[in-house]
Amino acid sequence: MNTSFKNRLEALEHQHATLIERPNVKKPSSNGIFERYEYPILTAQHAPLEWRYDFNPESNPYLMERYGINAIFNAGAIKIDDKYLMVARVEGFDRKSFFAVAESNNGIDGFKFWDFPITMPENEVPDTNVYDMRLVQHEDGWIYGLFCTERRDESAHEGDQSAAIAQCGIARTRDLKSWERLADLKTPSPQQRNVVLHPEFVDGKYAFYTRPQDSFIEAGKGGGIGFGLSDSIENAVVNQEIVIDKKRYHTVYEAKNGLGPAPIKTAEGWLHLAHGVRNTAAGLRYVLYMFMTDLHDLTKVTHKPGGYFMAPEGEECIGDVSNVLFSNGWILDDNGTVFIYYASSDTRQHVATSTVDKLVDYVLNTPEDKFYSSKSVQTIANMVNRNKKLTGNGLTV
Repeated sequence: MNTSFKNRLEALEHQHATLIERPNVKKPSSNGIFERYEYPILTAQHAPLEWRYDFNPESNPYLMERYGINAIFNAGAIKIDDKYLMVARVEGFDRKSFFAVAESNNGIDGFKFWDFPITMPENEVPDTNVYDMRLVQHEDGWIYGLFCTERRDESAHEGDQSAAIAQCGIARTRDLKSWERLADLKTPSPQQRNVVLHPEFVDGKYAFYTRPQDSFIEAGKGGGIGFGLSDSIENAVVNQEIVIDKKRYHTVYEAKNGLGPAPIKTAEGWLHLAHGVRNTAAGLRYVLYMFMTDLHDLTKVTHKPGGYFMAPEGEECIGDVSNVLFSNGWILDDNGTVFIYYASSDTRQHVATSTVDKLVDYVLNTPEDKFYSSKSVQTIANMVNRNKKLTGNGLTV
């Protein structure tokens, strides 16, 4: 091994170790609901050097990067044996995404990838691309991973090499190491993305939150977060999708919306985190919002704060697909802390923390969207009047 090669390798190893070991720092909270952290917890540079570099001086004398990692984002999350685990979407320079497990002792920093990415079994028709896994610990004892499987639309003409079909892939595991691939979910919708498995049986059946789509990009007439039941998980078929949270004009979810991670069960109801999409002059804007459904009737939305819960800020606004926040993973800890894992601009992975009590309070007591400017003014006026009364200086609008 020549000196130049050795020095470069040592420098790479030092830079990588420094990045992995860097402590994360809370940012000052601005809204009292959640706290962001200063540094992304996973980026392309967090990928193991062994994935990217051939360490043999004979076959790689200049120690060039042989397999480039473009981005790491949209991670599912779960806690197992006191370890915080994320199944991240890792995207190479070649645009192909795959899944890999990153592990942390505290959930906010020190995330380190396992030695090898996940080898995901394939069905009869191979996946061209897989991404955005939701991890669900189901009451049947299995951990399920639901993800988008993308294949080319073979009905498109040869000149159109961007036409795609998205469906929900399903796999299960006990340890995130060995995976059993099940049949893709079947629904009445032409395409599916952002499908989530409910963690409990509903009337003895498997319950799915879906996002019916007319095409790969456009939600079309099927827009909204759907809900349906299947008798089986091995060959899951949802015959009827009930849209429980519709897209609506001039809201943060006017173009598309989809569920993020599986909901958290609380005494007041099921707590949901979702993403909403609207059109802007600069393109699509993705934000996160929350709502709650009834404990017993999962199709009934009982509370829904107006507007967004979290939107991209600062460097989060910039990336491969700018102005995007997306979440498909969160962890409720035993002490009530909620780790919210969100990605920004299809580029990097972040964490924010809150508590289940704060999130429930936010969902129950934040005013809903009344869908008209005049109603928004009245919401503010009502709060001003209440505050004035507290100070003894009443004012009525």
